[in-house]
Amino acid sequence: MTITPSDQVRADHRLSTDELAAVIARDIPAGSFVNLGIGQPTKIADHLPADSGVVLHTENGMLNMGPKAEGDAIDPDLTNAGKVPVTELPGAAYFHHADSFAMMRGGHLDVCVLGAYQVAFNGDLANWHTGKPDDIPAVGGAMDLAIGAKDVYVMMTLFTRSGEPKLVPRCAYPLTGLGCVSRVYTDHGVFDVGPHGVRIRETYGISAQELAERLGIPLP
Repeated sequence: MTITPSDQVRADHRLSTDELAAVIARDIPAGSFVNLGIGQPTKIADHLPADSGVVLHTENGMLNMGPKAEGDAIDPDLTNAGKVPVTELPGAAYFHHADSFAMMRGGHLDVCVLGAYQVAFNGDLANWHTGKPDDIPAVGGAMDLAIGAKDVYVMMTLFTRSGEPKLVPRCAYPLTGLGCVSRVYTDHGVFDVGPHGVRIRETYGISAQELAERLGIPLP
């Protein structure tokens, strides 16, 4: 296990959504083509350094999306896939929804960041349906992103409101993709997942030992 706390966040508390978004923005390789999923991941756009060279792709048909738009910068015709008003950066391009999905399915995205209900230690992803009869399933483009992007990150809270882990040995919810997630970012820590299991990279507001015990992760 390797613990490498970032000097950009405090180690004495779990992270807020904005703090976690900043951590992910820091970790996205410079010059990457990236899709940010609906919900929490959209906040990452507000924390990318201006010189990162990262090009944001939107499911609804835009390249080089900028941060969230506010005040007079809001254009009702310029939104991300979650209908949040956004800005455009120099060189921005617009295209048909079908072309956007062709980019996703064709392996042209370096990274996508998705939310999740559960992620398994081996990288299985469940983020479209809880399986409950009264819930409305909403797979959207997550299935295409999970399989099409070269690297899939997940941004989520580590525990449910009732305290149950969302990073689990095996997903109990219907799967979006098999073994597709490479890294999980949460308010309590960051984890690498995949064929060789789960590894703690960083912890926030909790020791690695305590976190491993709560999740049932064996320490080396």
